[in-house]
Parts: sequence; C-alpha cells; structure tokens
Amino acid sequence: MLDHPADGKFRAFGGTLEEAFGNAALAVAAQMWDWRTVRSEVGIPVEKEGRDLPQLLVKFLEEVLYLFETRRFLLGAVEDLEIEEGGSGHKLKAVFRGEPLTERVEIFGDVKAVTYHDMKIEPACDHWMVQVVVDR
Repeated sequence: MLDHPADGKFRAFGGTLEEAFGNAALAVAAQMWDWRTVRSEVGIPVEKEGRDLPQLLVKFLEEVLYLFETRRFLLGAVEDLEIEEGGSGHKLKAVFRGEPLTERVEIFGDVKAVTYHDMKIEPACDHWMVQVVVDR
C-alpha cells in the first residue's frame, strides 16, 4: 500500500504481465478482506476486453468489486490468467477462485471504484509493475 490522500494506492508486481494483473486483483481484495483466509470453493470465469492495457486493467479489477457487491463473492485467488493483444485491443481470460461471504471472513474496508488516476503498467528487466489508485 502506498501513501495517497483519501484513496488507496498500491503497486502489484509479477514475473509476467498476467501475474502482475492477478496480484493487482488480490491487492484490491486486500483492501476489503484478507484474501489469504478465503477458501477456493468456487471458480468464476472472467472475460474482459479493453482498447488498451489501462482499460483492460480497470475492467478486470472492477470485476472484483462487482462480484462482491452482486454475489457477495470473496476473491481468494486468480488462476489461468491469459492476456492477448488483438486488432481491436486486448482480451483477458481468468478464473477467480473464492467463496461466498460468511461470518468466517471479516470485511474491514470498502473500495468504491478503480480509477485511471496515476495508473502505471510498466515492464522492467525481469518483472512487470502495476500501480493503481482506488476510491474508498
């Protein structure tokens, strides 16, 4: 977690772009619950498209919020994440693993939205870095 007034700001890293995106999804969840305590009882396929990587990342991370709000689904892992670049932009496929909300997992925060503000998606020598600001 990085210091940012009124909002939450984090960086997620990965050896691949896919791993960095997956870790960013877990970082969003980590601002609301401890994803490490969530059981992988349910798998939900996720498919998103974006004209560029920032739009793809926002749509992907917003799915964490959407599933929590509409299905009370707690994300605990991201599996089989694939990102492809095509003529009209980027496509992402993944499986969110987790469980329905129960009293077993404490909810300690709230994320209202994922923003484009100060977003970074950068390759480095041996890894990728994703920086995201969320509205809490």
